[in-house]
Amino acid sequence: MYPAPPFGKQEQEVPGVGTKMDPVPDHGEETYKGAGLLEGKVAIITGGDSGIGKAVAIAMAREGADIIISYKDAVEDEEAEDTKQWVEKAGRKAILFRGDITDELHCRHIVEETVGKFGKIDILVNNAAYQMTYETVEEITADEWNKTFETNLSAMFYFVKHAKAHMAAGSSIINTTSVNAYDPNPTLLPYAASKGAIQNFTASLAQLFMQDGIRVNAVAPGPVWTPLIPSTIPDHERFGENTPIGRPGQPAEIAPVYVFLASDAASYVSGATIAATGGRVTI
Repeated sequence: MYPAPPFGKQEQEVPGVGTKMDPVPDHGEETYKGAGLLEGKVAIITGGDSGIGKAVAIAMAREGADIIISYKDAVEDEEAEDTKQWVEKAGRKAILFRGDITDELHCRHIVEETVGKFGKIDILVNNAAYQMTYETVEEITADEWNKTFETNLSAMFYFVKHAKAHMAAGSSIINTTSVNAYDPNPTLLPYAASKGAIQNFTASLAQLFMQDGIRVNAVAPGPVWTPLIPSTIPDHERFGENTPIGRPGQPAEIAPVYVFLASDAASYVSGATIAATGGRVTI
């Protein structure tokens, strides 16, 4: 059903662009069918221009949610606009915010603008991430280490901190962790460490927010075919081959997990991490 390695060599500059990938990632544009699971909800999705975030935006829109799409760079404008168009084709509203989520003021601005437009936040998907490959610990600079944690973890804290007051009982926070939290790739040391921290962050928040009726969960994808792959992994020709299923996942295969966690079907699920790893073990 989906492509398997080997893939052609296709190096890109970080953060990468999905339309330049071969094969182009499947975000569910032609396949995802909604069932009204999130009717009338408002969702903020970081990294919503491409990859898993794009697939989640499309799926949640088709389930009835309005979508706020956060992304970082001008090079991603075209993909972000494409995501916006798919949301609007689903009959929902979409707002784009370009900027650096390592800046707390920018995160607060997104929250405030969302509340000003829609009056609430029902779903917060902390999905944006940064990674680079390193062969030795000596080549990891302090700036690179800090950039990874600020993007992958501190930004989550900023969004949660400012969004919580606008999230009613029944709302859902979903954080993207990784199979690297369980089975860390040593060449992704800062990334893998940050993903392990997200597991702990999610578990702590779930307990802290339960009294307010806000559920907090995480999704742990395995190797997924997104723009980060050709732009950050040198040997991406064999990417995903190390899974029992023998290939990387497509963003469209991961998005339904987020929809479930955001929906009332997951009303008894909090503090959990759902693994979508192509069979790679997470226990």
